[in-house]
Amino acid sequence: MSTGYQINDQEGLHYLTFQVVYWIDIFTRIAYRDIVLESLRYANKNKCLDLFAFVIMSNHVHLIVQSNCGRLSDTIRDIKKFTSKKIVETIRTIPESRNKWMLNQFGFAARQHTRNSSYQVWTHENHAVYLYSPEMIRGKIDYIHQNPVRAGIVEKPEDYLYSSARWYAGLDCLIKVCDIGLPWRTV
Repeated sequence: MSTGYQINDQEGLHYLTFQVVYWIDIFTRIAYRDIVLESLRYANKNKCLDLFAFVIMSNHVHLIVQSNCGRLSDTIRDIKKFTSKKIVETIRTIPESRNKWMLNQFGFAARQHTRNSSYQVWTHENHAVYLYSPEMIRGKIDYIHQNPVRAGIVEKPEDYLYSSARWYAGLDCLIKVCDIGLPWRTV
């Protein structure tokens, strides 16, 4: 197993990326985005997860997080496990034009790895980057918040509902974000 992008400091501040297998655009549907939000809220309340920045894009999620009890890897594993199961369950129960295709893709991905059961929604990597300086933190926050702008979804970061850019801009946000002590800027 590669040693790059691993969470070595379980209490340290990390930038993480969760990527959907085959870059499947699952988060174009509100129901699936809300599953990620629900899981992050639960982890914040029950698993010591502090969330400092986030964005949910169509096929990946970026986070800046920290564990205040020293179990970040366990918490991330639990988030990915819960969201995977809930997403597959939701694909099966809501009207979804791509349900057979997505389940087929997630099933194929699972068969490529022995540690999966029936379906694999997320890649196994988290692309964890330890953030150790204010410059790195600011750079990653800006990168996260600019994602929807670069994708042409919104003109300003704070206009994207599924992002912490709203909280940093003083607007209502869909999920509690911890203050990291850096001033807001859109550019």
